[in-house]
This record gives sequence, C-alpha cells and structure tokens, in this order.
Amino acid sequence: MKYFGLNINKKLARNFLLLITFFAVACNPTKYVPSGESLLDRTYIEVNTSDISRRELTGYIRQKPNKRIFGARFHLGLYNLSNIEKDKWPHAWLRNIGEEPVIFDPLSTNRSKEQLKSYLGSKGYFDADVLETIETARKRSKVYYNVDVRTPYTVRNLKYEIADSLIRIVVFIDSGSCVVSRNKPYDLDKLIEERARIERTVRDWGYYNFSSDYVNILVDSTIGRRQVDITIRIDNSLSADGSGELSRVPHSRYRVRNIYIFPEFSPGEAVASSSAYYSSLDTLQYKDYYFITHRGKPRINYDLILQTLSVRPNSVFNVSNSERSHKQLNALKTYRLININYQEPPQGPSSGSEFRSIDGVIQLTPFDQQSFTVELEGTNSSGNYGAAVNLIYQHKNLFHGAQQFNFKLKGAYETLSEVETGFRNTQEFGMEANLQFPEFLLPFLKKENFIRKYNPKSYLRLAYNYQKIPVYSRTVANATFGYNWSSGRFNTHMLYPFQMNLVNLPYIDPAFALRIDTSSYLSYSYKDMLIIGGSYTYVFNNQIIQRSRDHVYFKFNIEAAGNLASLANRLAGQPVTDEPFKLLGQEFAQFVRTDVDLRYNRVISDVSTIVYRGFVGAGIPYGNSKALPFEKQYFGGGANGVRGWQVRSLGPGSFYDEVPSFVNQTADIKLELNAEYRFKLFWILEGAVFIDAGNIWTIKDDPDRPGAVFRFDRFIDDIAVGSGFGMRFDLNFVLLRADLGFKLRDPALQGDTKWIRLTRQYNFRDDFAFVFGIGYPF
Repeated sequence: MKYFGLNINKKLARNFLLLITFFAVACNPTKYVPSGESLLDRTYIEVNTSDISRRELTGYIRQKPNKRIFGARFHLGLYNLSNIEKDKWPHAWLRNIGEEPVIFDPLSTNRSKEQLKSYLGSKGYFDADVLETIETARKRSKVYYNVDVRTPYTVRNLKYEIADSLIRIVVFIDSGSCVVSRNKPYDLDKLIEERARIERTVRDWGYYNFSSDYVNILVDSTIGRRQVDITIRIDNSLSADGSGELSRVPHSRYRVRNIYIFPEFSPGEAVASSSAYYSSLDTLQYKDYYFITHRGKPRINYDLILQTLSVRPNSVFNVSNSERSHKQLNALKTYRLININYQEPPQGPSSGSEFRSIDGVIQLTPFDQQSFTVELEGTNSSGNYGAAVNLIYQHKNLFHGAQQFNFKLKGAYETLSEVETGFRNTQEFGMEANLQFPEFLLPFLKKENFIRKYNPKSYLRLAYNYQKIPVYSRTVANATFGYNWSSGRFNTHMLYPFQMNLVNLPYIDPAFALRIDTSSYLSYSYKDMLIIGGSYTYVFNNQIIQRSRDHVYFKFNIEAAGNLASLANRLAGQPVTDEPFKLLGQEFAQFVRTDVDLRYNRVISDVSTIVYRGFVGAGIPYGNSKALPFEKQYFGGGANGVRGWQVRSLGPGSFYDEVPSFVNQTADIKLELNAEYRFKLFWILEGAVFIDAGNIWTIKDDPDRPGAVFRFDRFIDDIAVGSGFGMRFDLNFVLLRADLGFKLRDPALQGDTKWIRLTRQYNFRDDFAFVFGIGYPF
C-alpha cells in the first residue's frame, strides 16, 4: 500500500495493527478500577450566567479526572501497561511515570459543592445553589455541577471605625486608592486586598509594628434589596501594664535612628563564632551611616551602596522604602545574600516625642568577585546546529562600584545544510568584552531618585569575530554603547544610541560570487559594509516563573543606521553621485528597521499549554543603501520559523529557485504566525504539535527573483503553511528540542493550487524538515 509516498508492505501493516490492538487493551482506563467502584471519567460545570466563567470555578473542584492529552488518558495508559503485582522493571517504572486511576469519591463531590458555594458567596452570590448530577455506566462516572446564581449583592455603604485618630487621618488621606467601591458587586478578594493595602499604607507612615491583624472587616447583608454595608474597623494596639493587664492603646510610630551596614557580612562566621567575629569588625561613620567591616579598603564603594538605599537615618519608618532598597541592592548582582532588619533599641524615659526609635541593620554577603569558567555548549543558529567552547573571565566589581566585566574567547563549529551539496560547516573564532555599570553614564540622569526608581544600567560592548564559511570568510568588528532600565514590574527598556558594525569579506568563492551576481539584491548584500546607528527595544513580559498562569510577551524594536553619517557627508560638501558615500574609506549602510513580536501562553492544565505567536517586521533601505545589510535582513524557515522549510529556504514571496545549490534566501519584510500545543509526557520528555504560517518579501521589485516583492493585493496568496510535531527533553539547565515539520501550502508551487494535496506523493527531502533546537521556539 502507498501512504504519503511511503511503501508499507502487508507484514508491516499487520504488525502495526497488532501494536495498536495491544495498546488498546493495555490502556483500558478501567483496568485497575476495583469491583464496585468507578473511574471518575469527566466533570462538567454549567453556569446560568456569563458573568462567571467555568474556568474560574474549575479550580474549586476537589477531585479531578485523570489528565488527558488530545482527549486520551496518556498517563493512565502508562500506568495500566504495568502489572501492579510486579515491582521489577518496567512495571514499577511505568507506574512511577504514569498516573493511577482516579476513583470516583462521593465525599469529594460534596466538598466540591461546598467549595463552589463558598467561592460564589465570596463574589456576592450569597444565595447561589449548586446541584450535582452523577451518571455512572461501564464503571465510569461523570459528574455534572449545575450552578444557579441570581443577581449578586452590591456594596451600599462603606464606613470606617478607626480608634486611633492619627491612623484615621492616614487612611483618609489615601482613601482614593481604596479598591472597594460603592454600588459594585461584593467581592471578598477585594476586601482582602483592601486589608493588605491599609496595612502597607499605615506602615509606610511609620507604624512599624502595625499589621493587618488590627484591621477587621464587618459585612451586614441584612439590609435588604440585595445590598450590603461594609464597616472597616481598625483597633488600637494591645499593651500590657506592670501587672500584666492588657489594654488598648494608640499604635506607636517609629523613626529610624541609625542604620548599620555590614558590606561584607559572613553568616557562617557569625554563627560559628559570634563574639569573635563581631569583635573583629570596625565601625566607620560615613555620611550619617555606620559601616561595620574589617580593616582595609572596602570591596565596594560605599557611595554606590548608599545610592541604592531608600532608607535614611532620622527618617520615619517606611516599609516600601525597605523593600525598594532590597530590590535595588539585589539588582547590583554583587550580593548573594541581602538582609534588611530592624531592631528596637532600649527605650529611655519618654521625651514627649510622638516617635519611638528603631535601628536598621543591613547585612550584605558578596559573591566571589572574580571567576574563570570553561563552557562547552551545543549551538543552534536558526536550524544550523553545532558545538562551541567558551573561555570566560568575569569580575563582578571591577572598579569597586559593582561594575560587571565579562571577557570571552569563543571557538565554534557549526554545520550548514544545503539542498544539493549536503552538510558543510562553518568555523567561528572571536573575542568579546562586556562592561556593565549600575547607573546611567550621563550627568543629567545620575539623580539618586531616578536610580532607585528605574534601576538603570549602562552597557559597553566590544567584539571581534572571524567566520569561515564554505563560500566566503568574513570578519565582524562591533562596538555598542547603551542603556537598560525598568519601569514597573513587567516593563523593560533598552536604548542603544551607538552601535557600530564593521563587516569585511576578505574572501568570496568565485563560483559563489558568480551565483550571487545573478541577483542585484544578493550581490549588494555580500559586500564590505560599515553600519553605524542606534536602536530602541521595549519588552513587556508578565510571566511569573513560580506560578503557572496565562501570560503575555510583547517586544517592539526599532533601529536606524547611516543617517548621521549621511548628514556629515553632506555638510562636508561631498558631491552627490551615483556611487554611495563612504566614511573613513568604507561604504556605510542607511536604513530603518522595525519589528513586533507578540506571544500569548495559554495554560490549559498542569500538563498542557498552547502558545500563540505573531511576528511582523520590515526594513527599508534608502539613501546610501540599495538593500539592507545581510545581518539585518529577514529569513524564513528553520527551527524558529515555519518549520516545514529548512532555514533560509522559504521565499521570498512565491519565488521559485530553479538552481537551489545554495539556500540563503533573505528579504526586507517578514510576517509569521505560529501556534504550538505543548504537553508533558513522562520523565524529561515533552511533546508538541504545531502549525506555522508566514513568508518573507522584498520592499523593491527584484527582477532576478520574480514574485519576491510584497504587494497588498496578493500577499495572502504568498503565505506558506507548515505543520508538524516534536519532542522536547527538559534537562532543567537546558531544554533540547527536535521538530519534524512538513509543508501544507507552498507558495512556490506552480499550478492551480498552492496546497499540497494528500493525493500527491510527498517527497520526503523536499517537503519535510527535521530541525534541532535549544529552548522553545518562542
């Protein structure tokens, strides 16, 4: 028989059917369900309002069925493949990586009902009703939860009862930040959030010992008309007199008296020999702070530590300032342990002041300042895989100001896949030096308040690479200077006002030169070039590693090059000719380029997620350039693109290369859409199925590559579509990936349709692509 062009004989087909039959029998889901019991097959939730999603209620179901992948109980199937009476391999191993059957438990169903009702009550549905229906057949049970709710209760009045008059003023000053609103549905989560907000607000005004335990929220739901009155009561502090009698007294406010900083604290020595360790330290007063350290020159400049601190001597205690100081100290990447604590010193006779005293103690344990490492790594450059060795020297405090210095020597070997000539290779040798400063290296942005708020960094990078490719050799010298800062929890900004790349090609294979000369676009791409410009990148990423939840990644990038160089030539009076301008004897590139990358990660269950990605980018050469520099051009296919095509073999547009001896198609515009369903299998193995769509195009008409130019009226017809499946190997420190992609729609096909019909015999070499990768594709 023939199937997608593969010949399968009858014996192989018979064996395949036997294998399928074996798994069908072994994976019987009720195989190990005891007599008189039933397997929890499915749980369903029906809600009579669209204001509550079934997804938010699912988390309150106490008993959940066995995990499914594409509707199949894969993990239960692994468990059932074992013999539960045997403990030898593979039976114990199969039970370990599998999942035992979930036996239906009526008690858990009742508890689920109560939890659902409790949750609905917390959202204002005080009289919600939850009814369950259980259907059991063939030792399988399905549970239906029918949720019946009415209009939620709303907040009529919000009142405060605050015993301490000063705290009353503090709470009223910040009342505009209250998260509980009148005429809105009652929400217990909002009340809990408001309780925590009041605690922080009060503590920020100096009330060190204040906690949310003093904040009580009273709800009156008896007023009728489906409304509630909420009273927020803040009690005074409990204090014991000399006889031990407890009484309520106003809360105490605290002022930070002194701040003691241990810039080189050793927790091991402090625990092992406390008295000897502390007696060996000296105390130095510097700018109203006390530094407690060993004799000698400090490792880290004291001014750097002070500029990160938001806590001040003789200032009112503020918990937000303490947290902000911890975050800024951690951002220096110089300390492996950071502790900020407060201690109440013995209080003398009352002086009539409204404040009590408190001392801040900051213990900082540095990393080792210098390190030298050797790295062996697998590499993947858009589908070309190889190996590299890196010799790395790192200094975490180069000028005693938490400057991070890295110097790397690199050697790499990588394969190149070509359609006709098979696997060839490239070698790369280079060096790279990076220096990071914990501040903006600009006078007008060296303000301490700016540093504490935005955590700025300055970067300086110098690099030189030599690359030897079968058809040419190339040297790339790079110099980059720029900034990185954050604004908010999930926002990062990167501004590089100066980026320079000097690209030289000392050797080009004559046959390759003849090949690229057939295209003016390719010919211009492979030439010596000076790239001087700058870029700005904004990244939003609300992923929280410790919590599995839906998250969004958004990246916007824009860069430009050659404009200042072109302006300088014109101001210098250089004559305008057909030849491009040169700077320092080198032709320079002039272009603008921008792209957007948007990803949405949807968590389906604890074993499966689906990730959507969209990418669009365009570069426009102008002025001194006829095409984008090769490094700035877009390409399609490969391990991180449309995976039915080998890297750089897709497009541009509907162009068909009749002589595909060298695959390196690039262009100015890229559009790509991806969707990937990821699921955990067992041990370190994960699986994935995916579908990709997209292509690349040129901005200007390229007569040497017909069909390559982007046109609004036909670009949809140029979209390539591929699909496939893959395996991932999660080794904790790195994730290895192998994907098999195949073409579904090829815009280069000649004929009535671009879709590859199932009746057409697939050509494995032309229509399939097997790619390796490191990390997820997106």
